[in-house]
Amino acid sequence: MFSKKMIWVLMAIFAFLSISMFLSNMPEKKDRHVIEKVSAYFPYEMTKTIGGLDIVNKNTGEKLKIDNAKVFLAFDDLLKKWGTSHLKLKDSTLLILDDDNKTVDTMHLNEKELSFVKEFFFK
Repeated sequence: MFSKKMIWVLMAIFAFLSISMFLSNMPEKKDRHVIEKVSAYFPYEMTKTIGGLDIVNKNTGEKLKIDNAKVFLAFDDLLKKWGTSHLKLKDSTLLILDDDNKTVDTMHLNEKELSFVKEFFFK
């Protein structure tokens, strides 16, 4: 009923679709040093559960209901939205603000970190 060619075509289509879905759901590359500093003030964290990963609000403990395939993209999106309102650049210094727009912490950025912050948070 199925020829060997048909099986090879189906395997190739399945492999192509699997790889394309994998690549489309990858999170963006981040600067480790900047993310470590900012994540201390970011109100969400990623936690492991039996069913995979969840995003939890640190303040309320509320879990966001997000599909495991999209959890990294959703976390990046939350980080970007939070960063646009809670981060400011002043020359090559990153200011981390609280909810009342008061400076909580600062970080001096080198060229690589500065370009990452501009691309990731302020694009």
